[in-house]
Amino acid sequence: MTDTVATSTTARVGNRSRPSRSGPRWLIIASFLTPALIVLGALVVYPIVFTLVRSFYDRGGEEFVGWTNYVTMFTNETTFTAIRNNVLWVLVAPAACTILGLVFAVLLERLKWKTAFRLIIFMPMAISMLAAGVIFRSMFQESPQLGTVNAALVAVDSVFSDAAYYPGANPRGDAGIEAEAGIIAAQAELVPGEQQNFPLVAIRQDDVPEEAVQAAAAPSAGEGELTGVVWLDVVSGGGGVNGEIDDGERGLPGIRVDAVAADGTIAGNAVTEVDGTYVIDGLDPGVSYRLALPAANFSEGFQGVSWLSSTFINAVVILSYIWIWAGFAMVMISSGLSAMDRSLQEAARMDGANEWRVFTRITAPLLAPVLLVVLVTLIINVLKIFDLVYVIPPGTSKPAANVIAVEMWTQSFGGGNHYGLGSALAILLLVLVLPSMILNIRRFREERRS
Repeated sequence: MTDTVATSTTARVGNRSRPSRSGPRWLIIASFLTPALIVLGALVVYPIVFTLVRSFYDRGGEEFVGWTNYVTMFTNETTFTAIRNNVLWVLVAPAACTILGLVFAVLLERLKWKTAFRLIIFMPMAISMLAAGVIFRSMFQESPQLGTVNAALVAVDSVFSDAAYYPGANPRGDAGIEAEAGIIAAQAELVPGEQQNFPLVAIRQDDVPEEAVQAAAAPSAGEGELTGVVWLDVVSGGGGVNGEIDDGERGLPGIRVDAVAADGTIAGNAVTEVDGTYVIDGLDPGVSYRLALPAANFSEGFQGVSWLSSTFINAVVILSYIWIWAGFAMVMISSGLSAMDRSLQEAARMDGANEWRVFTRITAPLLAPVLLVVLVTLIINVLKIFDLVYVIPPGTSKPAANVIAVEMWTQSFGGGNHYGLGSALAILLLVLVLPSMILNIRRFREERRS
């Protein structure tokens, strides 16, 4: 009985002591939350509300225009292109980064130096988006002398292509040869058995192939043949006789020579050898021909691809984003792999499953939560993409690469001074980002509960 009374007394004392502590507890909570709520309201809530209200006003914010800015946003060609490009970004960039990150994470696990390789792949994340944009714009310059990519393509083309190019070439004025519309042709007509030489000038020494040797005299022409020599009629250091082959003058290999009949058809052709000589055979002995060097011999040749044009600019910008963010996806997925129960994979291998089935049936499904988080995070990121799109495209290609964030900045602060339309674009961007953010928050809550 005494114990019961003591217990009830203690409970009453305990109950009386709780209210006294609840007041200070709520004060402590409020003292911590209030500054955060004030900052959150000032930096997040107020700008959102102000931007929403501002989107219903005109350019200067003086006249209420209702939904006009939103109608303009979807009917104006510039803003519509920005929205369309954002859809392209969402469909391509996050999926590509996630897939590459998954491939890198799985394959690098089997390498001895996996830490070094992961560091190399993750390294672009340490570079600012602005610097990465400058790097990619330099790499994809159209001129092979400036752009790394086109320089590599031109080098590969020169290895596998037999054609030679001599831009700027001109004939000697007193050699009976004329140049018209880029074609260098003999003025006189020839019959098979004769020779026609082509002394050329205005060719840079760097454009003469390394295999070119001392120009040789034209071989004797047989029946049904026309022969000659094409050479650079310039002696290094000066000297020599114009129109004659002198010591030190090299032949021009790889030049195509056409035999053109009177009706304009090409009856035969040949390509010059390393000493500049050529032989066109199979001609009709009773017909006269005019020999010509086609304009294709004197073009610049393959100079790469115009990567920064409106045709390819979106691909280049998205590629730069993938280069940066694939490392992020790889690190996130690698952390998921390290936390995975490997006994399931080993059991599948013992049951005879190959690596592909282990990956598709066990590894990928177990990584699904991590893959979803990475994918949603990247979707949120690409919806707000700005730096790369602003830096990489040149002026002529900027409209083709436009996205919502860049268009919002352009309309508001980049010269448009249309703050109503800029605010409407900002609200659109917020509406597009919100579903992905809500999905990510729900995923985080589910992980905490589990």
